[in-house]
Amino acid sequence: MTPQRPAIEVTGVAKSYGDQPVLRGIDLTLPAGTVYALLGPNGAGKTTMVRILSTLLPADGGHARVAGFDVSKEPDGVRRSIGVTGQFSAIDELLTGRENLRLMADLAHLPRREAAARVEELLDRFGLTEAADRRSATYSGGMKRRLDLAMTLVSRPRLIFLDEPTTGLDPRSRRDLWKIVRELLGDGVTVFLTTQYLEEADQLAHTVGLLDGGRLVAEGTPAELKTRAGGETLDDVFLALTGHPATPADDSEADGSEADGSEADDNAADDAAEMETTR
Repeated sequence: MTPQRPAIEVTGVAKSYGDQPVLRGIDLTLPAGTVYALLGPNGAGKTTMVRILSTLLPADGGHARVAGFDVSKEPDGVRRSIGVTGQFSAIDELLTGRENLRLMADLAHLPRREAAARVEELLDRFGLTEAADRRSATYSGGMKRRLDLAMTLVSRPRLIFLDEPTTGLDPRSRRDLWKIVRELLGDGVTVFLTTQYLEEADQLAHTVGLLDGGRLVAEGTPAELKTRAGGETLDDVFLALTGHPATPADDSEADGSEADGSEADDNAADDAAEMETTR
């Protein structure tokens, strides 16, 4: 039996903004059907990594393959294979939940009958049927996040990127998203997750990578990293291996802003991504 190819293969990926290195030769492999959680201090390059792997930013060096496609040479193949849910919701609040999903189905060129069935399936799966015909501006934060993720799944991607998907959510909504991620794994979907909530990584990830100073300083299962750091939680691991306490995400990121002023990475990434996508 032929071994299944990894969902993501990264070798020596590097990225700088001006004279500021953000990623310094990253190597990682993500087996299909698993969750990889990339952790790190604010400004460590987590979002930059997601943007490179999802074709929104070019790397300065190294190689990456996603879903079997070369990110730099076969970006269209990558885009057809993935879904991306970013830190900020992509829903159109002037539209209803149903209309947002129909829009995504149209963009994915789904046949009308298939699109209608897919929309109803996702509304039911994400607990949005009763609110389907309300403007999404009236949704709670947790409902908006569920709708955002449902929109990502319209085209049935086998690999999804979740870039801090539960930032700003209350604990109950956060756990609802965890349940959905576990269900996706049961469907064979692969998940690349960045998060500031270390409990989230502990609950969901098969493999955790710790990014600091532009380098992957540790990688392993949550249990392996706890043993290595001599701690009981990933917070202990974070402190032991980076020298920094874990960021109190509820306080620093509820409004989507960076803690301690370390904005160079994400702001530069946003600017560069906008330039790339508008060319």
